[in-house]
Amino acid sequence: MRIAMISEHASPLAALGGVDAGGQNAHVAELAGALAAAGHTLRVYTRRDDPGRPVVVPMADRVEVVHVPAGPAESLPKDQLLPYMGEFANWMADDWRDFAPEVAHAHFWMSGLAMVTAARRCDVPSVLTYHALGTVKKRHQGSADTSPAHRIGYERELGRVVDRVVVQCQDEVRELVLLGVPRSRTTLVPSGVNVSRFRKDGPVAPRSGRLRILSVGRLVPRKGFEDLIRALPEVPRAELVIVGGPQAALLERDPYAQRLLRLAKECHVEDRVQLVGAVAADRMPAWYRSADVVAATPWYEPFGLTPLEAMACGVPVVASAVGGLTDTVVDGVTGDLVAPQDPRGLSQALRRILGDDNRRLSYSAAAVDRAVHAYAWPQIAGRMSALYASAAGVPVADRRTPAVA
Repeated sequence: MRIAMISEHASPLAALGGVDAGGQNAHVAELAGALAAAGHTLRVYTRRDDPGRPVVVPMADRVEVVHVPAGPAESLPKDQLLPYMGEFANWMADDWRDFAPEVAHAHFWMSGLAMVTAARRCDVPSVLTYHALGTVKKRHQGSADTSPAHRIGYERELGRVVDRVVVQCQDEVRELVLLGVPRSRTTLVPSGVNVSRFRKDGPVAPRSGRLRILSVGRLVPRKGFEDLIRALPEVPRAELVIVGGPQAALLERDPYAQRLLRLAKECHVEDRVQLVGAVAADRMPAWYRSADVVAATPWYEPFGLTPLEAMACGVPVVASAVGGLTDTVVDGVTGDLVAPQDPRGLSQALRRILGDDNRRLSYSAAAVDRAVHAYAWPQIAGRMSALYASAAGVPVADRRTPAVA
């Protein structure tokens, strides 16, 4: 099939770790590559944020990234992109006259707005993955939520007009039903993990003499790093290594990085907390393998790739029982689930795993098995291919399009 994939703010070519560059970028890149390996041809449409960037950039065999000229050719926060989605949609619809996609798949709600506008003009079946929901963000961030006005309304309407909604976990199904999206439109296809790159054998990052707790993510409060630091005094003989954020040389200028280091000092564990900063993607497996346990402790998480990558590397996971983490981490089998924002419960779970070699070995074997057999990208691409074929057979005459701001 010829597939148009839309990811307006999250380019598959972007370096990970920035404010708006993370799981969605990796998901789109890996899914596109796996679909191409299965014989499909893809164009991935993302907004041009650099005037020197070519319009079309080959990413892999049968995959091209198309930089759509919509809005200023400069980097902008994703929450400022809504006014340019009409321009994005019109340019993309013109491009589709030559590419002639058989199905379009949008990632994130703003990509969905551009997609359904172009799909109506070109009579192309539409598939949407939200990746994150405005209702969940508003619930957890409150007045700090910078999402555009009417985001939740747009998300509700999109779920009613696209041909298929891809949900990534059971928690998202519940959220969408409460939002008013018909359950019949949703299909569960989780994100995947590259088990060729993330595997148990291979190089290991340097270690100290301590037991290692590794946590990976952007340096933002919702990732729960502060809870880990508060838990650490009750986990003797262990160090906490945090990977993510800006380059190491810039950590001293990062306000949140400095906040974490101050907290470590207040908790008298400054000698056991290390901030590594950004790590290149090809070095991440070595960091996972260096850990005795990986802690993924966000307050909320739509899906979360870190636990899957750790599991594929044979590392047990302690994770918050939120969002997609309750699907990927099998409590008491591949790791332990704990309540979010509970340093005491977190310290108990970490002590239990770090103090029991047999438990760690058992979790490790089960984690690799689950990652390989349930989440490897070829399997995920196969499920997505079946969904595309189904969507392409759905009548599209009655599709309506929400107005683009």
